Amino acid sequence: MKSLRPRIHLQSALLLGSLCVALHGGAAFASAAPATPGNAATGATAALLDAVTPPALDARSWLVLDMTSGQVLAAHNADAVAAPASLTKLMTAYLTFKAIADGRVKRAQMVRETDAAWRTGGSRMFIDPRVPVSVDDLLFGMIVQSGNDAAMTLAQTVAGSTATFVEMMNRQAEQWGLANTHFMDPTGLPDPGHHSSAHDLAIIASHIITDFPQDFARYFKTKEFTYNHITQPNRVSLLFTDPSVDGMKTGYTKDAGYCMIATALRQFPNGPRRLLTVVMGTPSERARGAESEELLNWGYQNFDDVRLAVPNQALVSAPVWKGEQDHVGLGSLRPIAVSVPRGEGARLRSVLQRVDPLVAPIARGQDIGHLQVTLDGRPLASYPLVALGTVQRAGFFKRAWDTLRLAIK
Repeated sequence: MKSLRPRIHLQSALLLGSLCVALHGGAAFASAAPATPGNAATGATAALLDAVTPPALDARSWLVLDMTSGQVLAAHNADAVAAPASLTKLMTAYLTFKAIADGRVKRAQMVRETDAAWRTGGSRMFIDPRVPVSVDDLLFGMIVQSGNDAAMTLAQTVAGSTATFVEMMNRQAEQWGLANTHFMDPTGLPDPGHHSSAHDLAIIASHIITDFPQDFARYFKTKEFTYNHITQPNRVSLLFTDPSVDGMKTGYTKDAGYCMIATALRQFPNGPRRLLTVVMGTPSERARGAESEELLNWGYQNFDDVRLAVPNQALVSAPVWKGEQDHVGLGSLRPIAVSVPRGEGARLRSVLQRVDPLVAPIARGQDIGHLQVTLDGRPLASYPLVALGTVQRAGFFKRAWDTLRLAIK
């Protein structure tokens, strides 16, 4: 029977890597399996993060997520059900990006606004229903100008009808496990059945950044957009005041208050870090920007990210029996990082546990063991380690010889 006998100690603070955009979630620290993006930390991880006092914000609910590690650094009422207002359009954008990636919709495709879209109230990009408009312009109009007419037209273009598109929105929310989210339309206009939470919205925003990075970069950092001879600025005020901010979206209704999701990418000696903040129910447009900026600065100033693994870079070379090659590299296909309070990284230790004996055939990506992280001897995190290469079975004589060697090992 195979075992996990070998234990290889690694000085985690020395294992530096690149930006981690794959979200594992704090709950993943209790097991090797990745969890839903942005889950709250538990156990020793939660105790470590709770040692840093969070800011006092003038918002009904808020959350700050370190996307490099996937950890929620702090949150307040993050699962409270609330009206999301135009933050809803993030899901509309995600499904449109997905339709473009699947080839069901073309970016240059010209469409006409329907009468229902034209009659939609609230913020607009001012589409002329007599003039065809491209999907590309509709995305700019929805994301930069927060146009409800653009969101409705995109929904009808992607799904054929608004009702079908809303079904797609709720189906995607269910697939992501967004228990506090239910959509009634693609825009976020007030409706008693239309709701979400700071936590759920952080997951939607994270999926846009990680699943469609080129679309995120194209649309969300645009500071203004002109359509039909009308120029409107992006309502994410931090785009104009903080050069590290590159998105994402605002919303407002009387019930929702002033809301903002913001994300920033800042450079550090051991690599870039991306944070994402959600603030909901602030009392003014100015407050949502100020509270978002405070959360971003707090997260960057009070926490470090310790890189544990670089994608496709071996942490160790493991011996292989009965294979055409005698060794295979073990590591991760995704970046692995852990967020800790500033200056606490030196207290982390990593232990690599792998299958022994390791017998061919071995497929790339095959689970081989775990990278277990401890803080002062207490379990903090566990991540799967996989084979970074493929090892085919050796010929008869090599297999027979290795069988003999294993028998006397």
